[in-house]
Amino acid sequence: MTQRFILLIFLIFTFSCKEKIEPEKELPVLWQPYNDSLELVANADHEKERMRYKFIQSKVTDKNAVFLPLYDEVSKFSEEKYKTMKPLVLEQDIPTIQNHINDGKFSYEDLALFFLHRIYTYELPNETTLNTVIALNPNVLEEARKLDANAVGKHPIYGMPIMLKDNIGVANMKTTAGAIALMHNQTDDAFIVERLKKNGALILGKVNLSEWANFLCECPNGQSAVGGQTLNPYGRRVFDTGGSSAGSGTSVAANYAVAAVGTETSGSILSPSGQNSVVGLKPTIGLLSRTGIVPISSTLDTPGPMTKNVGDNAIVMSAMLGHDDRDSKSVEEEFPGILSAWMHPTPFKEMRLGALTTLMENDSLYARTIGELANQGAEIVEITPKNIEMDGFLSILNIDMKNDLPKYIEAQVKNKDCVLVRNVQDVAAFNLRDSLIRIPYGQARFDGILSDSTTVEELDAIKQRLKLEGRTFFDTPMDEHNLDALLSINNYHAGYAAVAEYPALTIPMGYKDTGEPVNLTFIGKPFTEAQLLRLGATFEKAFRARRIPDGYR
Repeated sequence: MTQRFILLIFLIFTFSCKEKIEPEKELPVLWQPYNDSLELVANADHEKERMRYKFIQSKVTDKNAVFLPLYDEVSKFSEEKYKTMKPLVLEQDIPTIQNHINDGKFSYEDLALFFLHRIYTYELPNETTLNTVIALNPNVLEEARKLDANAVGKHPIYGMPIMLKDNIGVANMKTTAGAIALMHNQTDDAFIVERLKKNGALILGKVNLSEWANFLCECPNGQSAVGGQTLNPYGRRVFDTGGSSAGSGTSVAANYAVAAVGTETSGSILSPSGQNSVVGLKPTIGLLSRTGIVPISSTLDTPGPMTKNVGDNAIVMSAMLGHDDRDSKSVEEEFPGILSAWMHPTPFKEMRLGALTTLMENDSLYARTIGELANQGAEIVEITPKNIEMDGFLSILNIDMKNDLPKYIEAQVKNKDCVLVRNVQDVAAFNLRDSLIRIPYGQARFDGILSDSTTVEELDAIKQRLKLEGRTFFDTPMDEHNLDALLSINNYHAGYAAVAEYPALTIPMGYKDTGEPVNLTFIGKPFTEAQLLRLGATFEKAFRARRIPDGYR
């Protein structure tokens, strides 16, 4: 059997269980599988048990299938062109990039090719890959050319290449949630993708995630059977990627796209944003639609933007806004001011911020940052809130997923003859047929879903109690001291914000002595996203903490 024939079999299997590929010429082999055993041995004694990996490269995805469709066009993008564009694009914000395009320095097609060049440069070699790109939009360059032909009076997101977490539906791509059970899942565009496209965004591709959005097992963050083990660009196999939007965080950190979209149930935007030194916004539940996104919990799920700076975060967020009749939590109010929030930063002297005493005592970087905020003129109130019991939290996720996954499959999956599972029980049984490939870390959380006997009445009581306690945790100090936000680290208080359904904005704060990134997280009351972005814009400008990863400059 020839190497070319084997490659064709991989391509046919990966693209669809029905599609046929008829190559017109000999296909190059861009990537070869490798033996990752030495890397696994090197991580066997990692201080974090969950980073003692069982695999790094995916056992089911051939990267040639991902990268070959655009190879011819990307290979024609010269190194000279890349070097000319690099200072104009790398780490630059959206308005700056748009200005360069308006000045004729490059086109939207050039911009897409710039990011594709970086992806091919770093993701194909096994020594630098982050295992973050799970799929590329085969039509992205054609779409970019169409935008170039009609670039007048558009939203700032117009022409900007965006990566999506691979639990978000896109019409011409598969939506796998990292799971082999959904490897051929074909859907229409998710509602937020419809909004992004309507505003002119380019969907560059899909990125890896913690499989089933981290609700499968006690796994390493950023691992999925389809995508492999996502690695942190600040320290491959050294630092955790955070989860579950690991690919969204790593792809933005490494400048593989202008921005990415992640999803959060409890910490899944905040955690990888903090671990990868990017800005992440977990919105108030209902501000962004969840239609077309593989669910965990219709109570707590939300998508949100992940970007290199606060201004871009506001732009991407605003491009996804809109009321969705199909999402029962979708709000009809427009909540103006998000798009322009970064242009109207709140002066430090007008800020009233709550600093948590437990963090002040235990984290020196947080304490120094709080001190500097005070020196800049912000009024700091030290808070010692009473912790809340999260008893029953897992039952919200268990029962919601048990109910919400079948609804998603029924409403969203277009090729049900290729996706043979219909519910959690089907997925669990499917995984057991080849546990070494499909669930190398087990599926304890799926087992928990199936064994959870919480009744409808009990679940409603849990939801009401935790929502009240979560809101009390934040409202009591915020109301008593008239605070604009409470300050946390990364996703430390994500569970409380989740059950309260409150927004949180996390921004690069600095780095540990080891080089591991750390973020400062602003948590506010419902629908205060614009206020959080105004606070964040001031903090970001004064502290300028984010650094591009050394190996991806």
